[in-house]
Amino acid sequence: MIQSTTVQYKIISVISVCWALFQLSLPSLVILDSVKRRTIHLAFAMALVFISLPLIKGLPKKISAFFQRISIPGFGYFLAIVAAVSSLYLMLDWQGIATRSGIPNSRDIFFGILVVLFVLEASRRAVGPALPIIALLFILYAFLGPHLPSLFAFRGVSLNKFLTQTSLSSEGIYGIPLGVSARIVYLFVLMGAILEAGGAGRFFITLALSLLGRFRGGPAKAAVVASGMMGSISGSSIANIVTTGTFTIPLMKKVGYPAKKAAAIEVAASTDGQLMPPIMGAAAFIIAEYVNVPYIEVVKAAAIPALVSYCALFYITHLEACKLDLKGMAVRDIPKFVDTIKEGWHFLIPPLFLMIELLVFRRSAEKAVFSAILILIPVVLYEQWRIRDTDSSIATLLKTFGKVLLQGCITGSKNMVPVALATAAAGIIVGIINMGIGSMIIQIVEILSGGNIMLLLIITALASLLLGMGLPTTATYIVMASLTAPILVEIGSLYNLVIPLIAAHLFCFYFGILADDTPPVGLASYAAAAIAESEPIPTGIQGFLYDLRTTIIPFMFIFNTELLLFGITSWLQGIWIFITAAIGACLFTAVMQGRFLKPNRWYEVPLLLGASMLLFNPRIIGDSMSKGVGYSCGLALLGLVVVFQKLGRR
Repeated sequence: MIQSTTVQYKIISVISVCWALFQLSLPSLVILDSVKRRTIHLAFAMALVFISLPLIKGLPKKISAFFQRISIPGFGYFLAIVAAVSSLYLMLDWQGIATRSGIPNSRDIFFGILVVLFVLEASRRAVGPALPIIALLFILYAFLGPHLPSLFAFRGVSLNKFLTQTSLSSEGIYGIPLGVSARIVYLFVLMGAILEAGGAGRFFITLALSLLGRFRGGPAKAAVVASGMMGSISGSSIANIVTTGTFTIPLMKKVGYPAKKAAAIEVAASTDGQLMPPIMGAAAFIIAEYVNVPYIEVVKAAAIPALVSYCALFYITHLEACKLDLKGMAVRDIPKFVDTIKEGWHFLIPPLFLMIELLVFRRSAEKAVFSAILILIPVVLYEQWRIRDTDSSIATLLKTFGKVLLQGCITGSKNMVPVALATAAAGIIVGIINMGIGSMIIQIVEILSGGNIMLLLIITALASLLLGMGLPTTATYIVMASLTAPILVEIGSLYNLVIPLIAAHLFCFYFGILADDTPPVGLASYAAAAIAESEPIPTGIQGFLYDLRTTIIPFMFIFNTELLLFGITSWLQGIWIFITAAIGACLFTAVMQGRFLKPNRWYEVPLLLGASMLLFNPRIIGDSMSKGVGYSCGLALLGLVVVFQKLGRR
């Protein structure tokens, strides 16, 4: 953010609070169609970008000050107003534009081009240059396609068709991704921001330390649990690091973890927070829209893989503590569990209420989170009353309470700006793909993969990691899912492999998230390294090595859809699948870390890998093989390794 004057800060605060009030009014008071919701949502986001973010970030202070001196006063406000009006144009003349569909007049063309340019520039300022550059490449491809070599040739599009698809309809910029951002994601992000402003983040950290601080490497294990809890409500890896890492990283260093490993554990834990239901980042809600299933089905499918990933990371912290011969925290430094619950039990009410609304009463995500926010408001009031000074007045209490709510609204709006702009800019790419480019890209990818499903999965994973280095998780998922999810399903059917569409989408989603700590970019690594005072690139590499245990999970649920509870109706069967998958992930982690009960010998590694694969997918040896035999073989291999290592120790 640029250095804000008092007036500028007040304007930003007013816009942020108005945005929050507008979003809160949609599920309860105001009835608007999807086009109006999306245009107003984008208008708020672009207005905040052009008021609060500079033209170029990271300039030296002298150059930045020079640009500020020569800049036209109020130019940022002018851009914000024009950008907001260009976004609202579709709403203001919706009926006229609909009647002129495909043959826009000169005014439509002017505002259509204007909103594309503003979305690209706003996304550049909010999320970096990678996304608008990719969008520009797709735009150039759409117009220059007829002039390319035959393999890449495309029939091309006219300006009228391009604008009709991308900026003058409810497709493209105003498509499903932006619609999900406007309808659902903002409310979840707002809930997380208010919880954090009210003090829930500190409570989750203290609760995790009270439970795990006494164990070997306790602060690292507490970081995993706290980041999982925070990630389930914040949906942002960097927000997770800033909230939990500020406390856990110094504690990890205090008990003996090197700075690099302490930061890397927090990076891995916070990155995987986006995998943890119920929020799972903005992409989870878009998955529900694309796959056309209730959001609760996405939560159901994502539950076991997310929990398995965290179990394996928890095991990593234990193995690292064993290798470093670390102990737990001193008893005097460990918060008491009973006191912690007494002080913060009320923070558990909104997340639990949200889960009950989603899982038990099967409310829509929008209605469930709105109700949870209503429950959260008195919880925040109670917290302010609990920590008040004994001599403070009711007026002082209400003033403090109001400040917390305002801070939550401002933080929530600030956190939503990158999400809203990422979905809008990615909408340009999706709109162009839907013009016919998608079918040609499918042919190219099929040629590259040679029809091999495993090679196609590897290409998709690598492409997601490469794209995700410069794109937000949501944008990476939207682009990769639009390009490759249908291909995965289609090629799988050619080899009699039934890949549910939700599995293909979750595959893209997982690798988009893992890109958050993929070197050399890995923005999450930079945030954690700053707290730990370690080198960002080595921290990112270490975090990526820790996340290797997560990379295996998407491949496993593509070939064993039971991990997504696909076709599973029994609770007992679901619990068994989770236990065996968690053991399998821990065994794979033991291979990556070079240690199980003790350092691994060379002949134990294939046994551990075999046991891991069989417990992940008991039919991996052959379709005719029963699951019971597969599980038995996996457990037998595990038992053999235990015997070898126990005998070796003796």
